[in-house]
Amino acid sequence: MNAIDALLTRKSAAKLVEPAPDDAALQTLFQAAVRAPDHGCIRPWRFIYFKDEMRHELGQIFVEALKKSNPEATPAAIEKEAKKPLRAPLVIAVIAKVQEHPKVPAVEQIISAGAAAQNIMIAAHAMGYAGIWRSGSPCFDEHVRSRLGAVGDDMIVGFLYLGTAKTVPPMPDLSLTDYVSEWKSA
Repeated sequence: MNAIDALLTRKSAAKLVEPAPDDAALQTLFQAAVRAPDHGCIRPWRFIYFKDEMRHELGQIFVEALKKSNPEATPAAIEKEAKKPLRAPLVIAVIAKVQEHPKVPAVEQIISAGAAAQNIMIAAHAMGYAGIWRSGSPCFDEHVRSRLGAVGDDMIVGFLYLGTAKTVPPMPDLSLTDYVSEWKSA
């Protein structure tokens, strides 16, 4: 698939099954990720991937966080949290490793990590895989952040769930005039 087709046809898919990207495909995805725009060449991204049984460990980290934030969590809520990483055969945590820099503010570093995540999503689609970018409370939970090595101003920008789509919802037609305008001088 060429780059323009990949950009114009990528759509999030929540129902994901095997196969997921294999080790060789993962290397390609991460090579695409590190080509993201990166003001100052500070490489403000880290990627942690969970496959096979390691997804259960990520689920336990989510459960630990839930229990800390809500000691009254029901067994159903705990089970739901534990199963989140099992919704896809591969999960990639994308972390913006924010550092002090005289010319690159934190927001640019976070956006760079987001661009790296988008590169992964587009590359996965171009390779015939599907995925969905999830955020939610685990991204902002201090326990999850700590367990995944996000410290200080670091930010988990999302969890990329990847695999093969069971179904892909249709893409809506969007009118560019709703989002794009040419600047007109006053």
